Amino acid sequence: MKVSTRGDYASRALLSLALHEGGTPTSVRDIAERTGLPQPYLEQILLALKGAGLVRSKRGVGGGYVLARDPDEITLAQIVSAVDGPIQAGDFGRPHTDGACDHEGQCVLLAIWGDVGDRMRSMLENYTLTDLASITKGDAPWPGDA
Repeated sequence: MKVSTRGDYASRALLSLALHEGGTPTSVRDIAERTGLPQPYLEQILLALKGAGLVRSKRGVGGGYVLARDPDEITLAQIVSAVDGPIQAGDFGRPHTDGACDHEGQCVLLAIWGDVGDRMRSMLENYTLTDLASITKGDAPWPGDA
């Protein structure tokens, strides 16, 4: 599975909100400036994240976006799934449980693709926005260095 640009941008935007959390909404313009993301695309992504219940928005003067939940309750898996759909290695289906395969090697590969998707989802579920903010601030070890 490849995390799309959309998934990466969504993660960066929510990390920015977590890093600057204070209860006051952050404008799309400010998020775009801090992250270097294109504002029009970021607006679309934030709407998808709002639909998934990960952010809330406030209109008008002083408006913008805030996290809908505590950053320690929002995982990378939730963010990526909100904008990219289910985390899986491919859309191949599940292997036959009775061992009857239509084509040579089909069932074993279907099982492996399923396992790969499960492992990736599990890894992304292990990182919360709080974890990412701690790593970004230098308060926690870089992934792979622990």
